[in-house]
Amino acid sequence: MLALDTASAIRLDLSPVDYLMLIIYFSTVLMIGFAARRRVHSSMDFFLSGRSMPAWITGLAFVSANLGATEILGMAANGAQIGMATLHYYLIGAVPAMVFLGLVMMPFYYGSKVRSVPEFMLRRFGKGAHLVNSISFAASNVLIAGINLYAMALIIEAMLGWPEWLAVVISALFVLVYIVLGGLSSAIYNEVMQFFVIIAALVPLTIVGMHRVGGWGGLTQALANTTGGKLMTHAWKGTGIGDVTNPIGANWLAIVMGLGFVLAFGYWTTNFTEVQRAFSAKNMSAARRTPLIGAFPKLFIPFIVVVPGMIAAATVGNLFADGTITYNEAIPKLMQMYLPQGVLGVAVTGMMASFMAGMAANVSSFNTVFTYDIWERYIRPNMPDRYYLSAGRVVTTVGVVIGVGTAFLAAQFGNIMTYMQTLFSFFNAPLFAVFIVGIFWKRASPAGGLWGYIAGIIAPMVVWIGYLNHWSWFDYATGTAETLYGAIWSFVTAVVVTVAVSVATKPKPVAQLDGLVRGVGIINLKADQHAGDDKWYRSPAVLGFTALVLCVLLYIPFV
Repeated sequence: MLALDTASAIRLDLSPVDYLMLIIYFSTVLMIGFAARRRVHSSMDFFLSGRSMPAWITGLAFVSANLGATEILGMAANGAQIGMATLHYYLIGAVPAMVFLGLVMMPFYYGSKVRSVPEFMLRRFGKGAHLVNSISFAASNVLIAGINLYAMALIIEAMLGWPEWLAVVISALFVLVYIVLGGLSSAIYNEVMQFFVIIAALVPLTIVGMHRVGGWGGLTQALANTTGGKLMTHAWKGTGIGDVTNPIGANWLAIVMGLGFVLAFGYWTTNFTEVQRAFSAKNMSAARRTPLIGAFPKLFIPFIVVVPGMIAAATVGNLFADGTITYNEAIPKLMQMYLPQGVLGVAVTGMMASFMAGMAANVSSFNTVFTYDIWERYIRPNMPDRYYLSAGRVVTTVGVVIGVGTAFLAAQFGNIMTYMQTLFSFFNAPLFAVFIVGIFWKRASPAGGLWGYIAGIIAPMVVWIGYLNHWSWFDYATGTAETLYGAIWSFVTAVVVTVAVSVATKPKPVAQLDGLVRGVGIINLKADQHAGDDKWYRSPAVLGFTALVLCVLLYIPFV
C-alpha cells in the first residue's frame, strides 16, 4: 500500500484555475449521464445502446476504453522500467489483433446478434463452457476495475493528500452515478470526450519533458547511464534466441507468440470490455470498422505514454531505485516537476478522465455479462425486460463495490501492467484458443470447448506459481517474461485439450452451427448497410491494411 509520506513526494500544487477545470469536467460527466438516461427505455438500450452508435463514436470509445490505468500509469511504468521495448504492446501487441477483430471476428459476433462474448460461447459450445466463461469474465473484470480505481486514487492522493481509501471511494462514486444513469451510452459518450481530454493532458507533458531532457538525443544519452542502458531506446535488440539481454527478459519468439499472438489476440478479440463498443454499432459495417478506426490513434499513443515514462527514468531514476516512488508514479512525478499551474489542471483532469474511462468500461461490460449471461440465463429467466433493466442498475452498484475491494489488492503490485498481463494470460488467452478452434473447425465439441477452456485457465496459473517459487521450468528473468510464456502455455494447453476431447466426444449438429463456424452458413457483411458505407475509404480491408503498414513503419526507427 502506498504510504502517505511516500505520496507526499509527488504532491501536486493546484491553483484555483486547476480546480475549476476539474469541477467543469466532473460536472460535464454527470450531465452526459443525465442526458443519456433519457434514451434508456429497455435493457438493450442500457447494456448495448440499442445498437445505434455510428462507427466514429464506437471507434474512439473502443480505444478510449483501453486508456485506463493500465494504459497511462501501467505503460508509463513499463516505459520507465524497460524503455522502448514497451512499443511491442502497441505495434505487435494490439493493432494486428484489432485488425483481425474487425476483419474476421466481428462478422461472427455481430452476424449472430449475440449480446455478449460469453453468449457467443453459449451458441458455439453450450451451457457448461458458457457458465465458466461468464463467471471467469465477471471475476477478471472486477479485478481490473480495481486496478483503475487504485490508479485514480494515486492521483487524488497526490493532488489533495487524501487517505487512499477515501480517494478510492470518491472515485468509484462518480463512475457509479453516470453508469447507473445512462448505461453503456453514458459510458461511450463520456469515453469519446475523455479521449480528447486525455490527449490534451499528455501531449504538453511529453513536449515539456522532451524539451527538459534535451530532445531525443539528450534522452538517449541520459538513458544510457541507467540500468537498462542503451537497450532502453530499442525495441528488438537483445531478443535473440540464446542471447536474451533486453529489459523484457524474453526472446523474439516469446514476444511474437506470447504477446503478439496469444495475449494480444486473446485480449482484443475476446475481451467483452472492448468488444462491447463494437456490439453497440448501428450495423455490420460500423461494427467491423469500430476496432479498425480505433487502431489508428492506438498506433501513436505510445509516444505520449511510453516516452514520458522513459523521461522519468532518465531524470528521477534514482527515486525508483531507492523506493521513494514506484514506477506506477512516473507520470504524476513528471506532472509535479514540469507543468505550471493552469496546465497542471489540464493534466490532472486528463488523468482523471483516463481512469474513469477504464473503470467505466469494466463496469459496463461486467453488468451486461452478469445480468444477461448469469442472472437471466441461470437464476431468474423469463422475466419482463423492465426487470432486467432494473437488475442491471443494481448489478452496476455491486460491481463498483467489489471493485473498491479489489483496488486494495492492486495496490500490492509495484507494476500494475505486469499484474494486468498476468490476468490476461489466465482468462483471455485460453478463451481465444477455444474460439479459434471453434470458429475454424466444426468438429470442435461442447465438451472440448469446456475442458479446453478450463485447462487453459489452469496452465498459466501453474506457470505463475512456478515463477513465484523459482521452479526450474518457470524461472523466468522478469514478471513480464512470465506473462508472455504463461500465455503461450495457456494457448497451447487449451488447443491440445479442446482438440483431444472433441475427437473423443460428440460434436454439435452442423445445422446448429450456422453463422458460428467459418464455411457453415453465410454471413451477410452488407446487412443494414447505410448510405456511404460502400465508399472505398470506409472499406474494412483498406483500413486494416493501412494500419498494418503503419505498424511496420513505426517500428523501423527503434529496431
